[in-house]
Amino acid sequence: MARTSWMTFMLAGAFIALPFSPEKILADYASQLERPQVVLTPAQTAEPRDYRRGVALHIVRPGESLALLASQYGTSVEAIQKASGIKGERIRPGQELRIPFELPEREGPRLPPGVRLYRVQQGDTLEGIAKRFRLSILELVSANPALESLDHLPLGSQLLIPEGLKGRIVALSPGETLLDLALRYDIDPGLLAEVNGIDDPRALKPGDYVLLPHLQAKEVLARLEKKREEERRQLAERRRRLQLARARRQAELRRVSYRPGPSLKGFQWPLRSFRLTSYFGYRNLWVAGSNFHTGIDMAAPRGTPIYAAKSGRVVFAGWGYYFGRYVRIDHGDGVETLYAHMNKLAVRSGQYVKRGQVIGYVGASGKGALGVHLHFEVRVNRRPVNPMNYLPRR
Repeated sequence: MARTSWMTFMLAGAFIALPFSPEKILADYASQLERPQVVLTPAQTAEPRDYRRGVALHIVRPGESLALLASQYGTSVEAIQKASGIKGERIRPGQELRIPFELPEREGPRLPPGVRLYRVQQGDTLEGIAKRFRLSILELVSANPALESLDHLPLGSQLLIPEGLKGRIVALSPGETLLDLALRYDIDPGLLAEVNGIDDPRALKPGDYVLLPHLQAKEVLARLEKKREEERRQLAERRRRLQLARARRQAELRRVSYRPGPSLKGFQWPLRSFRLTSYFGYRNLWVAGSNFHTGIDMAAPRGTPIYAAKSGRVVFAGWGYYFGRYVRIDHGDGVETLYAHMNKLAVRSGQYVKRGQVIGYVGASGKGALGVHLHFEVRVNRRPVNPMNYLPRR
């Protein structure tokens, strides 16, 4: 429909007043267009929150009849008569009628012509999507001004992609009309209706998308770029703090590692020269279906002597599928130590050993060995505990 005919329909023929429309006087705007003054009033309805229902204030034009208007608005002659307070079917040009109507049901919001929906896939980035559809970042942000980040796109979320005319795309709010948007953004109402393919303003409902041609959301892009800078600064700071914490932890462990002599609990380190490579607890490495490490790993050259951490009786010295060659020593009171992945055993089951006695040599035996090292555990009542709580720390 041409722009002038749409404006005639909107102001001279009928303008839609929905239940959520506030009272507006459009005298100045109407006089500029040399059209009759139109007053928008809320629809009288028993359900003020029913946004599908409304009332059109219609100025009768020559040749119109109640039957014709009822057909155009999808209502009945009786409904127009009741709403307008008239009897009979005779109407005259210039007469004002109140015509109740219901908006047609529609699934999902209405999209402007030339705009499509795109669902974010795994690995998508804003830059990648813009490049795929030959858009600039500003054009893509203008079509999606509700974006919260330039770097984080929720998987499965939807983006509006303008494949024709570019501009800012906004969702119609409750109580808002196409004319409201035209006045707010200083756009010719006829042009706004034309580029959005709207012949009848009754077709719009809250949540429908409207394209504001050639408008760019520069302020939105500036805000998102500022947020990106802050997010990157915070990420860099978190990484710096994490690296510092790791360095401090490594330094502390190195100091502890080489301290000779027993702890207050009577334990000594099972190796005298080594490097701690993995600690007790959860880690990023999955072995045998679990990422929980039940001991500590101590890297040392193959053949390095392994010493009993505390005096006790050897309850097992042999081969295990996961631990390879390993030794388990009972120290009494439910406390045991375990030494795994040995290259060679130096004790046998049932043998009593003293703290500091050689019980085997470092190797890489067993399915769980990812390199040459000693896997060392402390168990209390058969449950692994943190060995660092039993070994010398000062």
